[in-house]
Amino acid sequence: MSSLLHNNLFQRVAVALVGIPLLLWINMNGGIWFLVFVLVLSLMATYEFRRLAAHRAHPATLLLLLPLTAFIQANFYFRFIDYWAALLAAVMVLYVAELWRQQGSQFLNIGATLVGLVYVNLSFGSLLRLRLIGSSPGSPGTEAGASLVLLMFVCVWAADIFAYFGGSRLGGRFITRKLFPRLSPKKTWEGYISGIIGSCVVAWLCSRYVSGFPDGHAPLIGLFIGIVSPAGDLMESMFKRDAGVKDSSGIIPGHGGVLDRFDTVMFIAPLLYFMTVPG
Repeated sequence: MSSLLHNNLFQRVAVALVGIPLLLWINMNGGIWFLVFVLVLSLMATYEFRRLAAHRAHPATLLLLLPLTAFIQANFYFRFIDYWAALLAAVMVLYVAELWRQQGSQFLNIGATLVGLVYVNLSFGSLLRLRLIGSSPGSPGTEAGASLVLLMFVCVWAADIFAYFGGSRLGGRFITRKLFPRLSPKKTWEGYISGIIGSCVVAWLCSRYVSGFPDGHAPLIGLFIGIVSPAGDLMESMFKRDAGVKDSSGIIPGHGGVLDRFDTVMFIAPLLYFMTVPG
């Protein structure tokens, strides 16, 4: 067991050492690089969500879901048509496709497919639009967009790290209060409060010492992210528990799948986008 935990920790550190600088570089350059990054994540997340849903229903085939996901994400970047029109068109395609399927319940099949389609594409589409905030479709993006995306990621990381260490330290000295035992037995209120503090502190440090961050709004964004960050993880845990699996996949060594690693970002990105989008 000790050897297994050590190997898992080594994998997580190795992925972080490679992945974090790569993510920072992609975010800094924006444009097509960021589109490709989001497109790869959304396609992998679509595959993983369908894999989870297949334990309970008969969702649409990947031969249909992956092209629809690619179209929706490309439309978020280039805006061929209205964003909602693109999503509605994808939904109607799925409705029609179900007419030819004879497996399981049509209600369950369509429901499972639509939940995944909307969850994945609105989440990563919002992340893409955050990077492009204040700029026209198809452009490299703005410094404000890059700062918002970076702030979101560092606050999510800070909340996660502070929650882990704060929960383990405080939980060992005081009475541990479970935050949501039905879905995540390891989460505690002590860890949750520690995560909020960590997100706020990091956001304040960024606004104070890193150029490009909005001084007045960064701490508030950090507070917001700290408060809502557990919801993304709990929602993904809900899906995994219903499917009866531990990880969404094993694509990312030591982390599981895209849904496992980016669940919090996927939940926060749409909320942050609607909070900050002009007008």
